[in-house]
Amino acid sequence: MINRSAILLRYKRPAINWINEANPVVEDPGITLERVNEDRKVYLISDQDGESQASVDLWVQENYRSLFESEIHAWYLDEKLWPKLTGFKMFKQWFDIEHHSIILDTLDSPIEDDGY
Repeated sequence: MINRSAILLRYKRPAINWINEANPVVEDPGITLERVNEDRKVYLISDQDGESQASVDLWVQENYRSLFESEIHAWYLDEKLWPKLTGFKMFKQWFDIEHHSIILDTLDSPIEDDGY
C-alpha cells in the first residue's frame, strides 16, 4: 500500500454537452457519457486528505479549479473554447467525485514521473 488516496471525476451531462458543442469545427464529435467515463484520470492526494469523506470534500473544494482546468485542457488546448467556470457549484454540476482510500502498488519497480 502507498500513502496516497485517489480521486476520479465522473463526467455528468453538462460536461458532455460542452465537449460536444465547444468546437465549431467538429460537427458531431459523438462523445457520450459512457465513452468519457470508461477511462478517466486518477488524481492522487495525500492519505490524510483521503481519511474521510469530509476531508476529501474539503480537498476537492479547495482544488476544484485545478481539477476543472486539467479536465477541460484534455479536451481543448485553445482556452478560447473553455467554458467560464463560475464556481464550485458549476464544478459539482459537471462532475461526480469518486474517492478510493486504499492504493496498492503491485509492481516492484519505482514509480517514475514522466514529466507531464
